[in-house]
Amino acid sequence: MAAIWAGIDAGKTHHHCVAIDESGRRLLSQRVANDEPDLLELLADVLALGDEATWGIDLADGGAALAIAILLNHDQPVHYISGRAIHRASESYRGEGKTDAKDAAVIADQVRVRRDLHPIRAGDETVIDLKILTGRRMDLVADRTRTVNRLRAQLTGIFPGLERTLDLTNTGPLTLLTGYQTPAAIRRLGAKRLETWLRNRKLVRADQLAEAAVQAAERQHTSLPGEKLTAQLVHTLAREVMALNQQVAELDKAIEARFRDHSTFEVITSMPGLGIILGAEFLAATGGDMSVFGTPDRLAGFGGVAPVPRDSGKISGNLHRPQRYNRRLQRVFYTSALFSIRKCEESRRFYDRKRAEGKRHTQAVLALARRRGNVLWAVLRDGRAYELTPPTALAA
Repeated sequence: MAAIWAGIDAGKTHHHCVAIDESGRRLLSQRVANDEPDLLELLADVLALGDEATWGIDLADGGAALAIAILLNHDQPVHYISGRAIHRASESYRGEGKTDAKDAAVIADQVRVRRDLHPIRAGDETVIDLKILTGRRMDLVADRTRTVNRLRAQLTGIFPGLERTLDLTNTGPLTLLTGYQTPAAIRRLGAKRLETWLRNRKLVRADQLAEAAVQAAERQHTSLPGEKLTAQLVHTLAREVMALNQQVAELDKAIEARFRDHSTFEVITSMPGLGIILGAEFLAATGGDMSVFGTPDRLAGFGGVAPVPRDSGKISGNLHRPQRYNRRLQRVFYTSALFSIRKCEESRRFYDRKRAEGKRHTQAVLALARRRGNVLWAVLRDGRAYELTPPTALAA
């Protein structure tokens, strides 16, 4: 018996698997439920067709998590191929129709002929936990941003002066809005009593906040339509933002505690601009094992901070931003580069040099992110913390 290649078109409730031989001949085409007994039976059926099997799948988590875990637990090599790559590859196969069986066959054939597909490995428990925690944090931050925007819109409808005055991402202004939302209510209370009310809730700079709110109220004596109902909505939205702030703060503590358990914690956080949250997101996106990428160029490409050539004919050196990359990792690279400009003199000098060369702000930051990616790859490869002057240079 010869080698077998099996492709799985993964779904939430069912998967479709197609197995082919070295000539591309279809040996098995089967739809299976996303349940352990059915997946184990599929594994046995495929292994019965040949001496060894190589698997491909179009999802790396979610609905495919159980199938991947079963295959890895049985020492089966599994490769990931993206849905976009499958869609493009399917155009070169016969027929225009799209079915689960065809997609599975394309996956199997692509695994058979390609040597550049990313192998899926058993995940580090800490990395998996950080991926879950940072993903949840991103959802909460997005919810908070939407709620703050709704709060601003509602407050502008009845009290635009106060909306301009307050920073609605801070605890003090949000606390104020849980008690008082209209100009008339704030004027009736007055600056001194409002300050006392805020101090009783243990807010710092209560006097400044109270004075700013009263000044805004003194500039508006007109009651706008729908003020009473809108004030209730402002109260509710302010409490929602405060609750989301609390959830994010608790999640940040959990992320830090889990991140500190990982062996790369000291190395990653030694990089200027890479704090606890961004460092944890980097680890969640990459796994921290630089041998997976092989070279810093591949890490930069995966993170979307390396330009890709689009040359044709006599046109060369035509570089463009990549279209396929990990959005979360690019955000980590870009945001940490921005922070490093303020915290690290070396990063600031590099950024200023790129700006002097005529690059726009975004281009200069991306260039810095690219350079920092090389350094981060190297220190993780060597397992040592970042130093401004490398050890080899000191020895020289």
